[in-house]
Amino acid sequence: MSDIQTQREVLRHTAKRMAIAVSLTAVMTLATVTLQLGTDLDAVVRVGHVLTLSLCAAIAISAFLSGALSYRSALLMKELTLTRAELFRISRTDKLTGLLNRRGFDEAAAVALQSAHAAKRPVAAMMCVIDHFKAINDHYGHEFGDRVLVNFGEALQALAADNELLVARYGGEEFAVLAVGITEQQAAILGEALRQGCCARDVVDEDNSARVTISIGLAAPGGVARLSQLMRVADEALYMAKRQGRNCVARAIAVSDSLAA
Repeated sequence: MSDIQTQREVLRHTAKRMAIAVSLTAVMTLATVTLQLGTDLDAVVRVGHVLTLSLCAAIAISAFLSGALSYRSALLMKELTLTRAELFRISRTDKLTGLLNRRGFDEAAAVALQSAHAAKRPVAAMMCVIDHFKAINDHYGHEFGDRVLVNFGEALQALAADNELLVARYGGEEFAVLAVGITEQQAAILGEALRQGCCARDVVDEDNSARVTISIGLAAPGGVARLSQLMRVADEALYMAKRQGRNCVARAIAVSDSLAA
């Protein structure tokens, strides 16, 4: 299947297909008439026989051509659908970690949050950041920094798989988590498990090894909250974790009041 990008190519493609259709019609009609009536041009035949034969030939040729064109059209539609689906996935996925990016997270989280509110299920959000990430990049290089991001992304994916969480790389060294159906206390336990798991193992590549820590801000509203409000409060809690010395889980204070503001 060749690429068609200009109007001239569209016209050329259409003309070529029309020529093929006309040629096939002529060849198939001639072959059908020849098989039925013979090659004697002076032979006498009944008009009804000719009309019936012509009608059958037209139907057969039309069915063949429309079937072939429909099949090709279906293949093109399938290819277009798959391409659109892949582009949709790419536009919402972080290339480095394989997690959702911010756009993908916001869309999926908004739907999950709406369903949770309708079912009156509790929700919790976490904002996570890799501590001193700029210093890691400066000291070990950006390739090692990418390894740190990938490792943390893998830790988040493992946590999400075990606890049905929505996780994403929110931007830079920041990651977002949305949990539905768990209490604030349960979310805090998950956050602490994530923090301990990350700081308990070294990030290693061929030339370097480093112990990396993370800071987590947790928000768990008591009532209905929009996603933007929820993530803002989680971000405020993250700044609290940084002020407390990093490498900890900080819970938002007066979440309901903050969301109402």
